Amino acid sequence: MTSTIKVDNIQDQDGNNIINENSNTITIGASGDTVTLASGASQSGFGRAGSVDWDTTAKTASFTAVSGNGYFVNTTSGAITVTLPASPSAGDIVAVVDYAGTADTNNITIGRNSSNINGATSDLTIDKENSGITLVYVDGTQGWKGTESFNLNDIELQPAYVTATGGTITNSGNFRIHTFTGPGTFCVTCSGNSKGSNAVSYLVVAGGGSAGNNYGGGGGGGGFREGKCTSKDTYTASPLATTGLSVTTQAYPIVVGGGGTATSPSNTGNKGSNSSFSTITSTGGGFGGGAGGSNAGPGGSGGGSSNNPSSGGSGNTPPVSPSQGNNGETSPLTNAAGGGGGAGEAGGTDGTSFGGDGAQTSINGSATFYAGGGGGYSNAAGGDTQPGGQGGAGGGPAPAGGPWAGVANTGGGSAYSNPSPNNHAGGSGIVIIRYKFQN
Repeated sequence: MTSTIKVDNIQDQDGNNIINENSNTITIGASGDTVTLASGASQSGFGRAGSVDWDTTAKTASFTAVSGNGYFVNTTSGAITVTLPASPSAGDIVAVVDYAGTADTNNITIGRNSSNINGATSDLTIDKENSGITLVYVDGTQGWKGTESFNLNDIELQPAYVTATGGTITNSGNFRIHTFTGPGTFCVTCSGNSKGSNAVSYLVVAGGGSAGNNYGGGGGGGGFREGKCTSKDTYTASPLATTGLSVTTQAYPIVVGGGGTATSPSNTGNKGSNSSFSTITSTGGGFGGGAGGSNAGPGGSGGGSSNNPSSGGSGNTPPVSPSQGNNGETSPLTNAAGGGGGAGEAGGTDGTSFGGDGAQTSINGSATFYAGGGGGYSNAAGGDTQPGGQGGAGGGPAPAGGPWAGVANTGGGSAYSNPSPNNHAGGSGIVIIRYKFQN
């Protein structure tokens, strides 16, 4: 026998309605109450309002999603696959969001698990950082349909810019320039965003090598490495420039290499010291060869050979791309030594014993040559030195009269000179960092 209870209201002990029926409208619970479905119980017939219950423990490995849940997926350590529920029913819903903003590097794959996604028999890939999507299962034809998608970068209203301290700070229009002529720290206090700036342009030049003694070759220019934020920055970079560097909120140690020291009466010069910033290291310029047939040294750019049978130093050693420098000259003459290599050309390019030109950039706000090679000994020049390359040392426009030392903070190699001592120091290096700091 079927029992029937007929009632319009069910109240708690305090007289508050728990269930109320009025004109075919049934209200469950009173204002301020929480209506909870018991653990393990399920509901049907109510449907969903297009929302999910969010699992706030980020997923760090591949998993199978459960209908009704939203997931934060952390791909910092690698790509992750989110597999959709098997045998879904109409109205099933799943949401997926990139947790750490790394989906552009390590993608999130949404596996269809035999159902269509947007009518196609292929998986879905989230490959934009800070993106997310909500999927609702419709039917066997369209399968899972994307009902909501977003990318956080599209809704950032206010741009943020890199903010940092360290070095000598100057401004050029909307760009800030940090110049380091010695060791220091580039301390990023705000890493910005893509709407403003979140990367820096840089120039890292190592110390130049010093020239050889006693009819010696010119010192090689220090390694030259440049990166430019082409989408944000406006200065004229050298042909050697590659892309800029993204930065994060942290302290970056800066190393500025010294030039190779003058050690008269040594037969050979000395190599310059390395400069570095973040992941970028430029190698010191190679030393010039000296009397007695000693070979010149390798480096950012190689040193020039002595006037006795010997070899010029190799540039771009160790190798990087783009090249950080060029070879020193191996002189074909017994009465002339080789010119040191420069960032822009090899030693001897402009004439026997001439130093190779450096590379020109306006990252510091004005067009400047860096990392030229020093000039070598040449009897054809009255026993003096031939000119160094632009951005190098040695003789300037005329062989006689100097200066022969590498120019400070250019990374220029030093030049051989006829007056004693014959050996002079290479030029110290420099690190310049530049970024957009306002619109």
